[in-house]
Amino acid sequence: MNKAVFLDKDGTLVEDIPFNADPGKLRLLPGVAEGLRRLQQEHYLLIIITNQPGIALGRFKESLFREMIGGLYGLLEKEHVHLDGFYYCPHHPEGKGRYAVHCDCRKPLPGLILQAARSGNIDLAASWMIGDILHDIEAGKRAGCRTILIDNGNETEWQRSKERTPDHIVDDMPEAAGLITGKDRFFKIDHDAKLEGM
Repeated sequence: MNKAVFLDKDGTLVEDIPFNADPGKLRLLPGVAEGLRRLQQEHYLLIIITNQPGIALGRFKESLFREMIGGLYGLLEKEHVHLDGFYYCPHHPEGKGRYAVHCDCRKPLPGLILQAARSGNIDLAASWMIGDILHDIEAGKRAGCRTILIDNGNETEWQRSKERTPDHIVDDMPEAAGLITGKDRFFKIDHDAKLEGM
């Protein structure tokens, strides 16, 4: 079976611009390309798992979002990073039309990760979920992955539970990649203290 790193998109890989579907506004966060290349070298599949409620809420058309996906693939290819999959949830219970539903694919539920695992013959116990908020962590835990929170200030509520406690907390993607590959010293004292307090 394959092993994968599931990745949140906004705030984890690219700058978090609310309801953005414009590929021209995509900007990789510092260290993302470096970290993803290292994971790729260790034969992890790289798969994006993202909520996109802007589709259900009428903020942008799904066709535009699909163009943005192509833009992100191209941006990463320029950095010698190949994505192995891109899964998104277009739903929101307060949306409009066919996407105004309660679904099992909107994080913190694990539906998209489970779908990707079935399609890619992925061993979830050997895989990781990386995100910048605890919804990402909960989705990964529910799917059976190990989890890493990039603590960049995007999580503000810190609603704690067993499912919402990350296995590790890091500063950025290179640190996450070093932790996963075991090739760097990755823990900092303040991160250990934060985990103990969760």
